[in-house]
Amino acid sequence: MSIYKHSYRAYTGRLTPAWYRIFVLARYGFAEVWSSKITVALFTFSLLPSVLFLVGIYLANNPLARALIGMQNAKLAAIDARFFFVILQIHCWLAMVLSAWIAPRLISFDLADNALPILLSRPVSRLGYVSGKFIALLSSLSAVTWVPCLLLFCYQSYSSALPWAGQNLQIAVGLFAGAMIWIAFLSMLGLAISSWVKWRMVATGVIFAAMFIPAGVGAIVSGVLRTKWGILLNLPFTMSVLWQRLLGAPPSIIGLRIVIPTAPIVMSLLLAALICGAMLNARIRAREVVRG
Repeated sequence: MSIYKHSYRAYTGRLTPAWYRIFVLARYGFAEVWSSKITVALFTFSLLPSVLFLVGIYLANNPLARALIGMQNAKLAAIDARFFFVILQIHCWLAMVLSAWIAPRLISFDLADNALPILLSRPVSRLGYVSGKFIALLSSLSAVTWVPCLLLFCYQSYSSALPWAGQNLQIAVGLFAGAMIWIAFLSMLGLAISSWVKWRMVATGVIFAAMFIPAGVGAIVSGVLRTKWGILLNLPFTMSVLWQRLLGAPPSIIGLRIVIPTAPIVMSLLLAALICGAMLNARIRAREVVRG
């Protein structure tokens, strides 16, 4: 445009609020996550257990249906906290597999294509960038964790001949709280690792390693030092204990007799989340240093 032409005017329309801009990143992150057919296949596979549990709830509350298929004398699982504990465990571990696949797609692609400085040159802060990716991952994992679990809880409340929901409200609260804690941790871990590992397949493997290698280290520490506190590094065990207590399931369902207070478990999860936050803070920068 020539300098003598003054037809250009600055934009004077309505500006998007700063808090809403992170949802633009979340929308594009969500589209990137679901652009893969493997993601759709994993999502479908993660919902298959809900169908089986739905059938189990239906049979447990319908004697006529059991009689029609010849199961009138069969012993079905009681629909209680133990039953929903198993549901929560299965869905949460399937969510870990889904997270290991989709989390590296959110940040590692931006780093590999050197797109991060361009994105952060827009009116979006580093916190806003991470929050947008976090929302996209959290919403995707919610669809395979607490959403189907609470739908099964509602179906059991509807199917039961007794006033079941009011007497088991702790189960619903525990399902939501336990699933949210788990997927929030998975989201932080997945984003932190994908911000440091540019290769997506390698990042997927590192996420699995970050889950299970500390468990082996914790078992070694407990055996060598003869202490129970090494078990805090065993994330599968500590999360199972936390889910059991949130749902009010019997302690015997865990399978181990080691008693760990709830406060150290929560503190260990918070410490791991802080480490993930520090990793993101160190990696998400609006500039890239090139060493010659």
